[in-house]
Amino acid sequence: MTERFDAIVVGAGQAGPSLAARLAGQGQKVALIERKLLGGTCVNTGCTPTKTMVASAYVAHMARRAADYGVTLSGPVSIDMAAVMGRKDGIVQASRSGLNDWLTGTENLTLIEGHARFIADHTIAVGERTLEAPRIFLNVGGRAVIPDYPGIDDIDILTNSSILALAEVPRHLVVVGGGYIGLEFAQMFARFGSKVTVVERGDRLLKREDEDASQTVAEILRAEGIDIRLNADCIAFSRSEDGPVVKVDCTAGAPEITGSHVLVAIGRQPNTDDLGLDKTGIATNDRGYIITNERLETSVEGIWAVGDCNGRGAFTHTAYNDYEIVADNLEGADRSVEMRTDAYALYTDPPLGRAGLTVAEAKKRDHRVLVGQRPMTRVARAKEKGESVGYMKVVVDADSNRIIGGAIFGVGGDEAIHVLLDAIQCGMAYADLKNTMHIHPTVSELIPTILGELKEA
Repeated sequence: MTERFDAIVVGAGQAGPSLAARLAGQGQKVALIERKLLGGTCVNTGCTPTKTMVASAYVAHMARRAADYGVTLSGPVSIDMAAVMGRKDGIVQASRSGLNDWLTGTENLTLIEGHARFIADHTIAVGERTLEAPRIFLNVGGRAVIPDYPGIDDIDILTNSSILALAEVPRHLVVVGGGYIGLEFAQMFARFGSKVTVVERGDRLLKREDEDASQTVAEILRAEGIDIRLNADCIAFSRSEDGPVVKVDCTAGAPEITGSHVLVAIGRQPNTDDLGLDKTGIATNDRGYIITNERLETSVEGIWAVGDCNGRGAFTHTAYNDYEIVADNLEGADRSVEMRTDAYALYTDPPLGRAGLTVAEAKKRDHRVLVGQRPMTRVARAKEKGESVGYMKVVVDADSNRIIGGAIFGVGGDEAIHVLLDAIQCGMAYADLKNTMHIHPTVSELIPTILGELKEA
């Protein structure tokens, strides 16, 4: 017997629960289907657990630096990995439990555990149950890409998910991938006491950023004892008595690295391959991402795709913004993903906050570019905190005088970047921000000063 709903939401990540609860609050009969854990990547294997562990690693790092601040500690700093993981697990469980209590207590909302598969455009099977609705919202998320490197099946590899269950500090962690996820784990485990080597196929880390970001993060990691192997064009794996072996074949350095653990962090892929999309008219691209228009509508009327599975962002904040766009549009608004400004952060220490266009992206789009930049060594707040690594940068369109991009790589960068993000989103002319008085001593106070020092790039 087919169960009929007004709406079905598949996936309880960052967009799904809020959307399901909002529709249920309007009196609609809603089914929310989740096959694994409530909260999706962010709560279970992403932001919540990793940033909790980053916090523990930061405390260890600062404890080792205590003497720099005139503080004396007795004895060496040691890591209780069981306690680190216990703290992380407690915070994750509290988030998941709170989400469960909210959803199960929401009137008109039915929470269903199981694997959803389409059997027709608006019909979904979950185990023995068959569900049907005129509106379906897909929030199925993504997972780590496992590359087809030679020998990868011969060793035990870690992903961003499985590394969160380690019971011990790795003796030597080899991180394959020089992007955001890999670098956060690299620094974290180096601070826990692991020897760490980062292996990257390209000629620099953070390829999507301007070169100054790549140089800065490499300097930060190397200063903490992390080895970085670039131009690794021939990555392969094998097993030895001493542990897994990673063949790197770089232009410099030993051709092989023997570690105790290997983390593969080269990218993400959408969880769409086992969703039964072949039974529908829902179109995907060659990487499996569901194709949507700017309103997040798929090629089938009455079906939307939100969050990581639509390829329009791979962050908690983009997923939640997807929910807001879809929900508001259902209520008569006219919102689009084209209206939002790209923004994200790299949570190394110090963090990199990014908003809008890089210099390279701006030039590629034929902007005539003005840039203001200042090293963190000239930011009073950073010097006072003893954390003066990094830089601040603002990108301005020289013809319109509008702020179009920015990067703050340094202490507080993930928070201070919102000054520039808001300015970009509002189409602000740089002079308006330049003439604004900011509070001293802060990182943000230097943004108006930098805007008074623009130079053509």
